[in-house]
Amino acid sequence: MKKAVVLLSGGLDSTTALAIAKAEGFEPYALSFRYGQRHSVELASATRVGAAMGVAEHVIAEIDLRRFGGSALTSDMAVPKDRGIDEMGAGIPVTYVPARNTVLLSFALAWAEVLGANDIFIGVNALDYSGYPDCRPEYIAAYEQMANLATKAGVEGRQRLKMHTPLIHLTKAEIIRKGTDLGVDYAMTSSCYDPGADGRPCGRCDSCRLRAKGFAEAGLPDPLLTKFEGVAP
Repeated sequence: MKKAVVLLSGGLDSTTALAIAKAEGFEPYALSFRYGQRHSVELASATRVGAAMGVAEHVIAEIDLRRFGGSALTSDMAVPKDRGIDEMGAGIPVTYVPARNTVLLSFALAWAEVLGANDIFIGVNALDYSGYPDCRPEYIAAYEQMANLATKAGVEGRQRLKMHTPLIHLTKAEIIRKGTDLGVDYAMTSSCYDPGADGRPCGRCDSCRLRAKGFAEAGLPDPLLTKFEGVAP
């Protein structure tokens, strides 16, 4: 089996990307980050997902992006709540973490070189997203071009890196249907920017609202919400 590094945040998109990598015959090596984000719920989700889906190895790398701040996810800045879908598409929100995907993909590139892997999967999406510049197709294309100039293995002709973005042109509903067809248990995932300590989603942040829209359009219940039904907050 060909090895692939899969960026795994524990969210809906990255979990689906992992399932696709497995379905395409790759041996996945999951890479998650403790980067100074405001909660640890997503890492608990990533750990559950990696174990349940049988990754070859799961590394949680440590980076302190909180030292720079600049985002509601890496500072005490308030997370936006109750915004409409139109509002979410108007400008880049404060939940954008400066250069995050570039930083995370650099770690993935380094690990891929060590593993002798030619493939990196990332669950970025350019349709139902919050305007992040590092989720666009042109960004991914530019990163792939740069990555193939950046490593010893690439210069020596031992590596030709391919960036896989299987979700980039899918709506959230299409992503959910795809993952469901592949047997993904979305109850394991966490999408919320401001969850409770027990992992309960707030239901009001941009990510929660986009997730709810996706499940509604897919005609499916969100199993994460079902898990918390009848449980006191």
